[in-house]
Amino acid sequence: MQSNWAVELFLVSIALAAAALAIAAIVLFERRSKRWAATRFAEDVAAVFLFDGQALIDSSPSARALLATSPASGTAWARLSACLSPHFGDLDIQLAHLAEAGSVTLHSTLSPDSPLVLQADLRGGLTRLVLADPSQHGTSTNQDLMAQRALADELHQLRDTVAHAPFLMWRERANGDVIWANAAYMLLASDVLGLGQDLTWPLPRLFDHHAAAQNVIGQRQKLVARQGKTAWYDLTGFAQGEDRLTFACLADQAVHAETSLRDFMTTLTKTFAHLHVGLAIFDKDRQLILFNPALLDLTGLPAEFLAMRPSLVSVLDGMRDRNMIPEPKDYRSWRRQMTEMERAAASGLYEETWSLPGGQTYRVIGRPHPNGAVALMIEDISGEMLRTRRYRAALELSQAAMDEMEEAFAVFSAAGQLVISNAAYARLWQAAPDTALTEETLRSVSALWRAQCAPSAIWADLEDFASNAGDRAPWLTELRLLDGRLIECRFAPLSGGATMTAFRLRDAKAGPQAVTEADTLRKRA
Repeated sequence: MQSNWAVELFLVSIALAAAALAIAAIVLFERRSKRWAATRFAEDVAAVFLFDGQALIDSSPSARALLATSPASGTAWARLSACLSPHFGDLDIQLAHLAEAGSVTLHSTLSPDSPLVLQADLRGGLTRLVLADPSQHGTSTNQDLMAQRALADELHQLRDTVAHAPFLMWRERANGDVIWANAAYMLLASDVLGLGQDLTWPLPRLFDHHAAAQNVIGQRQKLVARQGKTAWYDLTGFAQGEDRLTFACLADQAVHAETSLRDFMTTLTKTFAHLHVGLAIFDKDRQLILFNPALLDLTGLPAEFLAMRPSLVSVLDGMRDRNMIPEPKDYRSWRRQMTEMERAAASGLYEETWSLPGGQTYRVIGRPHPNGAVALMIEDISGEMLRTRRYRAALELSQAAMDEMEEAFAVFSAAGQLVISNAAYARLWQAAPDTALTEETLRSVSALWRAQCAPSAIWADLEDFASNAGDRAPWLTELRLLDGRLIECRFAPLSGGATMTAFRLRDAKAGPQAVTEADTLRKRA
């Protein structure tokens, strides 16, 4: 009985061990089946695709990650083509010849230094595509190779951009220590340090720490380099956590331009200060931005008022209160005239003469300036108007005196233009007294004289006399009108090459003796 029990116990142990081995084998087989069913490329480093025509049969984990980022939709082949075409420009053409070549190797064009490699093989009717990154050889990854390469390329481009940036960039801590800088900063720091000095850590600071730490965009700082050479920079800083990133752009040209503009404005101001013409410049919003001292004297406006940059209408209102503009019949019409004046000045058409109640006379000119500005110039022409009035009165008095003379005369300029005549001349030759003098010449007037006199060679001699630029002597002669009356003619040179012609009717009682004596006085030039 005891031996049978031992045998039975042995048989049971063998059965239990066999069952355990069977269960373990089943579990191991199922695990291996699941792994084989998932993909046969699980250990591949590269992105591997297996196509039957355009149907995807299998792919590696990195290949599936690549397809998930495709911008296209549709079949797996179309999505893969959309991902690879930007990197492999002739992808479709090369794969079209795969049936003839059997194997094709392509290199990406976006990264010539370290290109991606696409290996395409046609075996047994199946197309196997392998996308690999040689720079990651031997590294197992399930991530998108294209995304990794894009990140690497972007990092390389950013580093290259920062290294070649023409402006200064640096990162500093809160205490002012410079912990990073680009190539432009390092070169400038070497130049500032001078000969025999090396760069240390932390990097040398070029600009004032407290000024750079202010949240001011476009803050300007001066930097003195080797041999006393100065340069101006515009600083712009941004806080990044506990650190601060700062940019500095060279501003020498802007500083020189501003200095030149300031000097030019100073020169203009000094020039305007010596002008006797009042100048007021209004911007596009019609606010006073510039005026000279003469404007204070001509308008009577206080300097404090003009310094507050009043509007054009306010300036004109102040002038009206001081009787420095022509007084209109009513205020509404005056304001309308001011609006029209502003529009005319903006188009460059305004120019007027103001007769003020106090007796002064102003010439007001409005001229447009760039960017919609308007310049208003006020000039006191009271003296000029007074001289003009006096000159006109003298001319009128002289003309009135000449019109009272019995002798008819006319004066011609050196160019032969009729410049003056009297009433006796108009009566003798039946000329219209209101004819514009500039329209008459010696040639046209002598034609009128010929038509009313007997034929004579005097007219040709007169034209020669008037056109002679040398020394000339006055001479006398006589003419007979068609009605039989005799005229005593006198021709004399005047200053400036002018010529005077005078005519007087002879007394009917005068005999041939008088005529003979007149002929003997005749002198030709």
